[in-house]
Amino acid sequence: MIIRIMGEGQYRASEALCDELNQIDNRIVALVAEGKTEEYRAELTKLISEIKERGEAVEAEEILESDIIVPPEDLSLEEAKDVFSGSGIFED
Repeated sequence: MIIRIMGEGQYRASEALCDELNQIDNRIVALVAEGKTEEYRAELTKLISEIKERGEAVEAEEILESDIIVPPEDLSLEEAKDVFSGSGIFED
């Protein structure tokens, strides 16, 4: 799966990593719904860190369509309400 972090590039992620990212995504959805800003920001930072650390960076010269687009770390809670709702950005 190809994941794009807005403003930071693309990463290849294994199915196992995507399963773990989906769990973080589900927590983010719940935290956003509850209006827990600090906890939401911590989980979004964790999501992005996991992608960067465990995913394989795609070279800038390689043009690939992204399967999932992850917003930047500075996404506000209000903006997150539009992104992290329902099943979130990772489909169950």
